[in-house]
Amino acid sequence: MKKLELHWQILIGMILGILFGFAMTQISWGRDFVSDWIQPLGTIFVKLLKLIAIPLILASLIKGISDLKDISKFKNIGLRTIVIYVCTTIIAITIGLILVNAIQPGDGISQETIDKLTTAYANDSEVTSKIAEASKQKEAGPLRFLEDMVPDNAMMAMSDNKLMLQVIFFTIFMGISMLLIGEKKAKPLKKFFDALNYVVLKMVDLIMLSAPVAVFALLASVVVSSSDPDLLLALLKYAGVVVLGLFLMIVFYAIVIYTVAKKNPFWFLKEISPAQLLAFSTSSSAATLPVTMERVEEHIGVDKEVSSFVLPVGATINMDGTSLYQGVAAVFIAQALDFHLGIGAQLTIVLTALLASIGSAAVPGAGMVMLVIVLESVGFPADKLAIGLALIFAVDRPLDMCRTIVNVTGDATVATIVAKSVGKLGKPHVENWDDHLDEVK
Repeated sequence: MKKLELHWQILIGMILGILFGFAMTQISWGRDFVSDWIQPLGTIFVKLLKLIAIPLILASLIKGISDLKDISKFKNIGLRTIVIYVCTTIIAITIGLILVNAIQPGDGISQETIDKLTTAYANDSEVTSKIAEASKQKEAGPLRFLEDMVPDNAMMAMSDNKLMLQVIFFTIFMGISMLLIGEKKAKPLKKFFDALNYVVLKMVDLIMLSAPVAVFALLASVVVSSSDPDLLLALLKYAGVVVLGLFLMIVFYAIVIYTVAKKNPFWFLKEISPAQLLAFSTSSSAATLPVTMERVEEHIGVDKEVSSFVLPVGATINMDGTSLYQGVAAVFIAQALDFHLGIGAQLTIVLTALLASIGSAAVPGAGMVMLVIVLESVGFPADKLAIGLALIFAVDRPLDMCRTIVNVTGDATVATIVAKSVGKLGKPHVENWDDHLDEVK
């Protein structure tokens, strides 16, 4: 009997997790049971993915660079990657602003709902911590993001997944240095990183065996920890605008894949769907990175020279879904609290959201910090920031899950487009976890 494909297994796990979570909310001890016995399974899975993210970046990027015979090719790939990422982010923010201005979800929020949301969340520790973090980032100098890219201790950078840009910088520096010492001298080190790359990719295959169970656990824990259903319904129009914008962004990616990469967009989305479903479950493009790399290289056919640079950089600086959400959220908050935003202010939102996305961490909740920066850039009253965040806090987690899908899909799309443009898009070469099992004595 043919084995059920991975994306269907994960989808079934997600659906069962949601149903189980709702069932547990109806039982007095249900929430504690999920928290104590189910959630740890999902947490372990996410930890395993994060565990191999840095070794994977290190091995695959050094392998990709050291395989290049012409260093100018790397410069070509890097320049195209950054330009395309900036363009897709601007398109995402623009889509969000057009939708929120056309539908105006903030005009339908009653004063009673605003008061209720303010009471529930304005003094929440997470809301206040996001405001504090945003003010810290805003006080940094204009070139701080460049300063933060350069590590003063490579080992320390590799010990923290939030410092992924520092790891990428060190790895590129090391890879280029290997090219410059000549193939003969670099051969022993290159062999080591080639072997490490294959080992880490095999670890991805093994971790993915538990993906259906893990997403069941992750979704069940999300459901039992969800907010007041009445508040969620009150924000349904706002959430609908965000989801519609994210869907349109997926449509845009599909059109680009069809017109530029000359690939069937439905085939493309099917092949990367395990990464998309994990992005939804974990709300973290950094945690999903090992799976995204595996799907793009083995199932789409993107050469490692391209994927090893484009995808780690994308997981760090490409936040299409998050940027779209910020545009919608900023205007929604302004509409609800009767704060006028003109064309100039909305253009400022585009620029600020673009710049904020570059320095944002690829972890759950980072979008909230970026939103504070965006709101402050258009002169939103500081004393109303907590109220503004409280308005959207109830639906932030489910929307975070949705926008992470777009972030990951954007990374995969740009990797495919860059690979096509430099002649590095080949045939898929799928490897399964048990391909070499017969060699084990």
